[in-house]
Amino acid sequence: MPQITAAAILQLTLLLSALPAQYLISKWSGSTAAQRHRATQRLLSAWNDLRKSYLNLTVWTDWVDQWISKFTFFTSQKEDDEGESLALEVLMHDNDQGYFGASKEARSPRPPYVLHRVGQVVLEKGNGMVGVIVSWDHRLKAPAEWIKRMYSDSELQRVEDTPHYKVIFNGPGPSSLMVGYLPQSSLELFSGFQPEIPTLEHYFSHFDGKQFVMKPWLQELFPED
Repeated sequence: MPQITAAAILQLTLLLSALPAQYLISKWSGSTAAQRHRATQRLLSAWNDLRKSYLNLTVWTDWVDQWISKFTFFTSQKEDDEGESLALEVLMHDNDQGYFGASKEARSPRPPYVLHRVGQVVLEKGNGMVGVIVSWDHRLKAPAEWIKRMYSDSELQRVEDTPHYKVIFNGPGPSSLMVGYLPQSSLELFSGFQPEIPTLEHYFSHFDGKQFVMKPWLQELFPED
């Protein structure tokens, strides 16, 4: 029995799509040969753009690399605990420098330009990911090496003095999560939704229908949230 490969399926799909495309061109683009020619050229141009962006493996790979670089993975499984990278340890645990929202100083008074609060559910606008805020800094506070990797000089000028939030998201596995340290401009409120994310119980006691309610130890750090 012949094997049907992914390439064969794609070719068959394109061949089949050519028939409705020809029909649409003839039906809605006009009755004259010149009108049909212009419509065909527009269709070919659109297909070329689609091929270059959405069907190009290199483009997809670059997009994934750029997207993943903004997050750190964490798994709750014991066998992975010893293999956590230093960057992950800095994100998830204490550090003397207070990087990535790890400062133990109370965020009070709360600056009025800090728009989001700990416990709120937010949407990461670039990739449509839903997560929960577990900490924030009134301005970017991260190692110089991380900042250099994350931001160009022009981008850094825009975000350096803006609030940054530590946000946890679901990871690729059922017991894994992703941690992001993201500027305020990349987030928007996504209230009324309760995501199921590992380790939320460490920070919050329950979900009140709008946001997660902080445990006492976290409330001490963010008394005005």
